[in-house]
Amino acid sequence: MNRRTNSAALPAAAELALWWTALAGLWLVFISTVDPLELAVGAGAAAVGALAARAARRAVTDR
Repeated sequence: MNRRTNSAALPAAAELALWWTALAGLWLVFISTVDPLELAVGAGAAAVGALAARAARRAVTDR
């Protein structure tokens, strides 16, 4: 990996973590029962949503 690719990994990871935190928080607000299965499903759905949000933002801004 070159230096440019390596230096871009930290902001990408921070953006994914921010999206995941926001989406997982929303999931917790909207569910009525907090049990381990709901937490696992919410974490997975938030991860998919975070990846989609990052891809959508990159599609719009990185041309």
